[in-house]
Amino acid sequence: METYTAMRHFADSWGLVFLFVFFVGVILFTLRPGGRKAAEDAAQIPLKED
Repeated sequence: METYTAMRHFADSWGLVFLFVFFVGVILFTLRPGGRKAAEDAAQIPLKED
């Protein structure tokens, strides 16, 4: 089996699973309890004066 074909099969199967799990993890991390306060604090960083 060629290297390209092996990498293509890996990306088609496990790569898709990994990206889906990563996507769901990011969504859950963003919507977790207490996340609003952290997001608001991070959004204010450029506006704070030294």
